[in-house]
Amino acid sequence: MFLISWFESTVQVGKLQDLINRSKMARCRGRFVCPVILYKGKHICRSATLAGWGELYGRTGYNYIFSGGSDDAWADAEDISEEDSALRNADSQLFDKVRGHDIKLLRYLSVRYICDLMVENKKVKFGLNVTSSEKVDKAQRYADFTLLSIPYPGCEFFKEYKDRDYTAEGLIFNWKQDYVDAPLSIPVSLTQSLNIDWSEYQSWDLVQQTQNYLKLLISIINSDDDSGLLVHCISGWDRTPLFISLLRLSLWADGLIHVSLEPSEILYLTVAYDWFLFGHMLVDRLSKGEEIFFFCFNFLKHITSEEFSAVKSQRRKSLPPGFTLEEICMLKQRDRGSTTSLSSDFSLGMESSPGAAGSFTYEAVDPSPSRSALCGMGSLKQREALLQLVLQNFCTKNWRPPHCQALRGYS
Repeated sequence: MFLISWFESTVQVGKLQDLINRSKMARCRGRFVCPVILYKGKHICRSATLAGWGELYGRTGYNYIFSGGSDDAWADAEDISEEDSALRNADSQLFDKVRGHDIKLLRYLSVRYICDLMVENKKVKFGLNVTSSEKVDKAQRYADFTLLSIPYPGCEFFKEYKDRDYTAEGLIFNWKQDYVDAPLSIPVSLTQSLNIDWSEYQSWDLVQQTQNYLKLLISIINSDDDSGLLVHCISGWDRTPLFISLLRLSLWADGLIHVSLEPSEILYLTVAYDWFLFGHMLVDRLSKGEEIFFFCFNFLKHITSEEFSAVKSQRRKSLPPGFTLEEICMLKQRDRGSTTSLSSDFSLGMESSPGAAGSFTYEAVDPSPSRSALCGMGSLKQREALLQLVLQNFCTKNWRPPHCQALRGYS
């Protein structure tokens, strides 16, 4: 009921359900475009990549048989006779139909930016293209969207992270592997303000690559337009939750979303919702040593500085006239618990304080302080303390690897 009331304030639930039902076949494993964060009226969405022809035919046939001979995704489709059309034309019409519904859903959610984390243009298994992506759609159906190819290593790479005693510094992905054919591609207009040499992306280690991609995502959602963002990898349950979770925690630490949630509560939200509800197979990943889940929370120590803050341009000057910072915090503490939305436009306009990426301290932190108790700090100190509390809560839940030395002092 809570989620429904939130969605009703931004979209028509009935129409959204209809669009999702019609578009679900367009993407791998039926994992449709789903809005998961509302920030400044913009939908931050997640999904799997586009399905290839093999999956499309397989799934539509399966659904037709087991739905009693009907499929809502094809309810308004015209009959396609094999005698009247060549197989290639039938394929084209099939893609036009399902991807057309996918595009309608994206437009309904005002999504403009699509960030593709795949290192491949198409996922190939047993010599067959099992998935595709917007960037290689032959008919250019997604040409009206701003497509970003930001290739990021899959979960298999995080076995190397574990084998290096959970040390991401100096760990560089091998971009020369045969299956890696998706180059980094970002419109220049989105990179000008970031002061990053994107041509060097293949030389970045895992820390620098994750930091730079997160900076890019934060920059996009902080742009002046009202457009939303879609993030996806292949299936949407490893790399996608990594960046969605980091985005959520970063915006929360800035006081921009989930302002009523304490560190332990935001931790449970992102673990349960961003990771497990969307299908992250933790037991399977742990059995293979692919510890991308742990990497996500251990990485919080690398995003405490101002360059990752979405409010760095909104310091004290954004405070209402006549109010001190402490008075604003007291108002927030008094009103705590009345916030029912999953997001808020309230911004903590705090004073600057020095900080650098990776300056996360490992001092013991009392997990009991509430968010409002930290309001006397400067914005960056508060941000760092909040992220530190999330990480400490993560460790006290026994979710960290038992022999990991990376977080000594947090258990």
